[in-house]
Amino acid sequence: MLAVRLPENLENELSLYAEMSDKTKTDVVKEALRLYLNTKEAEEVKTPYELGESFFGKYESGRDDLSTTYKQKLKRKLSEKQTTHR
Repeated sequence: MLAVRLPENLENELSLYAEMSDKTKTDVVKEALRLYLNTKEAEEVKTPYELGESFFGKYESGRDDLSTTYKQKLKRKLSEKQTTHR
């Protein structure tokens, strides 16, 4: 059981709406609360993109070829390392 105090203007709107829709005020409030909670629940469910969005581009190098030239860079670094250790 729950009792809610409403401002007079809101209660008047509720009464008018309930009367026009041929529902009880209780039914209108229940329906509104269900819709509100479902909406809030849907907002809380995030997509994988939304979950990681703050990390995307955070450590950007400014280069757009890193995924295609990584092997060449690795070979060059290893070669440089071997040259300096001799």
